[in-house]
Amino acid sequence: MGSKYRFSNEEIDAIKEARRANKDKRADARLKALELRAEGMKAKEVSQATGFHAAYVTTLVAIYREKGLEYISGNHYGGNRRNMSFEEEATILAPFKERAEKGELVETSEIKMAYQKAVGHSIGTSQIYYVLHRHGWRKVMPRSRHPQKADEEVIETSKKLKLNSEG
Repeated sequence: MGSKYRFSNEEIDAIKEARRANKDKRADARLKALELRAEGMKAKEVSQATGFHAAYVTTLVAIYREKGLEYISGNHYGGNRRNMSFEEEATILAPFKERAEKGELVETSEIKMAYQKAVGHSIGTSQIYYVLHRHGWRKVMPRSRHPQKADEEVIETSKKLKLNSEG
């Protein structure tokens, strides 16, 4: 077994203590895999015992060596990964909302440029749609034609009828 897979007794005790103190089941599964690997089991044996892939077991050891036990035992998956808070987004959208209430046409490209300026890096257009959805905006567009408008053929015959009746 290589030196990067050897664990001292203090490290093994720390892993077991972290596992006892842990309440998150996903973190517990990672700690269990690390503990079994620290006790000398091979990666394939650990994968059979825990359900993780053998390559992931090796990755867990590498992460433990690089970032420490807190990174393995912590829950780093949840949280708000947005660029700004709801209130900050609302302040960016405020001038566009005023324009929209006046009846002006507001394009997402304008909102995207303002958002990128506030954030300081480029973002995708879909993120703007998520922001607009979060703030209760909806896509309202004028109709290109009235739904009960007559066909072109009917309009032409109507014009002919008018011309004939005038003459």
